[in-house]
Amino acid sequence: MSEGPIRRHWSLAPFTLIYRVVMGIRNKLFEWKILPSEEFDIPIISVGNITVGGTGKTPHTEYLIKLLKDNHKVALLSRGYKRKTKGFQLATTESSAKEIGDEPYQIKEKFGGIHVAVDADRRHGIHQLCENASTKDTEVILLDDGFQHRYVTPGINIVLMDYNRPIYEDTLMPTGMLREPASSLYRAHIIITTKCPKDIKPIDYRIVAKNLELRPYQRLFFTTFSYGDMVAFNAPTSKRPLSTISKQTHILLVTGIATATPLEDKLREYTSKITHMEYGDHHNFSRSELQLISQTFVKIEATDKLIITTEKDAARLSTCQLDEVTESNLYILPIEVEFLQGQQESFNNYITDYVSKNSRNRIVHQRADAHKS
Repeated sequence: MSEGPIRRHWSLAPFTLIYRVVMGIRNKLFEWKILPSEEFDIPIISVGNITVGGTGKTPHTEYLIKLLKDNHKVALLSRGYKRKTKGFQLATTESSAKEIGDEPYQIKEKFGGIHVAVDADRRHGIHQLCENASTKDTEVILLDDGFQHRYVTPGINIVLMDYNRPIYEDTLMPTGMLREPASSLYRAHIIITTKCPKDIKPIDYRIVAKNLELRPYQRLFFTTFSYGDMVAFNAPTSKRPLSTISKQTHILLVTGIATATPLEDKLREYTSKITHMEYGDHHNFSRSELQLISQTFVKIEATDKLIITTEKDAARLSTCQLDEVTESNLYILPIEVEFLQGQQESFNNYITDYVSKNSRNRIVHQRADAHKS
């Protein structure tokens, strides 16, 4: 199943034991109600994981936004990882990635009709969204990376698992890559196995389901990524299909994400001439790094050449001073979620039914009727 064995740092095993004890005590304190977990009278859907590294949270969150935005006023609440601000921040058309974080900025740019806010204190952030005059029309809140934030009890907990790094084969940090023990999955209502190969076999579905030891109330889905047309960085309406890439095309791939292997593999379907400048997840590009990117591109001897980056990286690059060479040759490659095994309708119905049955207006009317009775 895996692209390779999951890395384990056995020399750190004593620290893993300490981490396990601390996580166990914390989870017990929530289960015993010693630490409070607040429920809200508004539909809240959490999208998270228990694995360090990329599992595809942003594309799956965008899928939910597309699913819900036409019939409900959607708000996204994130902590705004690596932002330069603190406290509650409501995104506006003037907000930058430095102020709200690259992922919230990316989503705000793509979906202008929704509310996007950041707050490390998720309870406070939800109260602000529900009570502020400009956002009190919110009908459903998507909680980004909220599985470990147990001070909020979401109506639906979605946990993502990378097909190539299955949770049941991994161990706790720092020996492995798990934020919590695999047993914590009992809190999830939906588990989505992401980054699956499109030719996945039925036996693989059964193996994953068996190893996860699902409970009766849990649902398992499988998704893969599909790639859209490349979008010119300096002209969002100008697009270039991937099919225009030939064997003679030389690509300078610039990424600062957790896992760039699937993206590089996709591009290698079109050309083997790829120079990959890879940086850490959520990387903030320095002036010298931007100069190196430009210099590397100029040195590439090819008639057809271009720079490709991800939407998340483009959000951070939008705050940088790019030179003309980089800006005029830079393309963004968007990704979208595709459900496998004909599961899309089942997933969509599960989400939309929950939101409709737990809408704020419905709850208010039910309370009013109960009061009259």
